[in-house]
Amino acid sequence: MATEELLLDPTGAADDALDHTLSPRPVSLKGLTIGLLDNTKPNSTMLLEHIAEELRTHYGAGESRLYTKDYFGTPVSEELLRTIVDECDVVVTAVGDCGSCSAATVADGILFERAGVPTVAITSDSFLASGRAMATVQGFPGFDFHAVAHPMASLSAGEVRERALAAIPDVIRILGVEA
Repeated sequence: MATEELLLDPTGAADDALDHTLSPRPVSLKGLTIGLLDNTKPNSTMLLEHIAEELRTHYGAGESRLYTKDYFGTPVSEELLRTIVDECDVVVTAVGDCGSCSAATVADGILFERAGVPTVAITSDSFLASGRAMATVQGFPGFDFHAVAHPMASLSAGEVRERALAAIPDVIRILGVEA
């Protein structure tokens, strides 16, 4: 006989889990500031910078600003969240390539969405279940995020660029921008 298990929110943010609407989507990325939130995992910065380069080159995005979390396994701090919300128009956060960091990356995306900033969270495909579980715990079971092929940490620069290029269609789709 199957039993139902209760998912507990390890972030302590369950009280805020009532809002599951996306922030307003931009019509275009032209001139918008792209926030890049690196969770400190290997190759995260490179992946994010390649994505930002593509968004500037092919979609007219403005400058990008790189921020780094204190720790990959917990959601972004309130202070860093406020800074990014104040300075950026859209956010891309990456890369969840383990269980706790995938959950935290998805939680980050939801926090930014609830703060009014369209966000793309990126995990690796090996940890989709962890990301989906966090979205459910956060009260946002339909939260859409992108999964790059696993692994990420051991890739060469060329392979990271390939992962970034492969992510662009989903980044654009999730942001709601016309291609």
